[in-house]
Amino acid sequence: MTAGPETPTVKIVPLPGKTVGHIGLGAMGRPIAQNFVAGGQPTVVFDADPTSQERFLDDHSGIRGAASLADFADCEVVVLVLPTSDIVDAVVLSDEGLLTHLRPGSTIIDMGSSIPTRTQALAEAAAAKGISVVDAPVSGGVARARQAALAVMVGGDAAAVDSVVPLLKATGSDIIHVGPVGSGHAAKALNNLMAANNVLIAAEALLVGRKFGIDPATLLSVLNASSGRNQATETKFEKFVLSRSFDSGFAARLMRKDIGIALDLAHDQEISPLLGETVGRLWNAAVDELDPAADQTDVVRYLEELHHVSLEDPAGH
Repeated sequence: MTAGPETPTVKIVPLPGKTVGHIGLGAMGRPIAQNFVAGGQPTVVFDADPTSQERFLDDHSGIRGAASLADFADCEVVVLVLPTSDIVDAVVLSDEGLLTHLRPGSTIIDMGSSIPTRTQALAEAAAAKGISVVDAPVSGGVARARQAALAVMVGGDAAAVDSVVPLLKATGSDIIHVGPVGSGHAAKALNNLMAANNVLIAAEALLVGRKFGIDPATLLSVLNASSGRNQATETKFEKFVLSRSFDSGFAARLMRKDIGIALDLAHDQEISPLLGETVGRLWNAAVDELDPAADQTDVVRYLEELHHVSLEDPAGH
C-alpha cells in the first residue's frame, strides 16, 4: 500500500495580519518567542546581546532581526521580556525608545517582572501617544515556557488585554486577567515572595530532618504526600537540590528583586508583612554570600552552610 502525502501542519496564527516585535531572548524570552514563531506569527526579534539574537535567527528561518528599536515601527504589538524596570524604561521611554517609533493603536506587552507603580507610569506615558501597555508576567519557569504551558497574570484595560490574549495563549496555558495595568506585575511579585518562602521553609524542614536522621529523599516523599507539599517540594528539590545540579533556570538575584518588589508593594499599602520581611532578610543574606550567577536553588546551599548540615547523599546516589 502506497502512503499518501503527508498532511501539512496547519498553524493557527495568534494575531493574523499583524507583526509582533519581541525584545529579550534570555532564558525565558527565547522559549516565549519560539512559541510565537511556532504559531506562525510574523515576528521581529531583538536582543542586546548580538550573539543571542543571531543564534535565534539561525534556528528560525524567516524571522526578521532588528538592528535598532526603529525596526519595530511596523509592529502592532511589541513584547518585552526584560529583567528590570530600568531596562524596560530605557527601551520604551528613551529618546530613541519604542514610543518614538510605534504607531498610535499599538500595544506594548511587558512580560518581565517589573515594578507595578513604574508599569502604571509607563502606561500613562504610552497613552499620551495613543499606545496601550499590558503587563503580562509569567510563572512556570523555563521548562513550562518550552511547553507553552506558562501561567500568565495580566494587567491592563479590558479591551487592550482582549486584543492580545490570542498571542498570550500561544505561550501560556492559564491566562488570568488580574485587573488594571500594573496588577499583573503586583501578582507576579507576590507569587514570587511565596515561592521564595517555599524554598526556604522546605530546605529548613529537610535540614532538621537530616540532623534527626531522616533521609532527605524520604522526608521529601512524606511532604509531597501530605499537607506540607508546595511547588518547591514538588518540582525543585528532587530535580535541582537533591540531585545537586542547582540549575532551575531562575537566578537567585532575580528572585531577590521580585521579593523586594513585593515587600515595597506591601509597605505602600501600609502593611508590614512579618514573615515576608524575614524571607527578604534571609534571601538578601544568601544572595550576598553566593556567586552573582547563582541559581535560586543555590540558596539551599547557603542554608546548609549556615546550619552546618548537608542534604547531599554521602553515598553519592
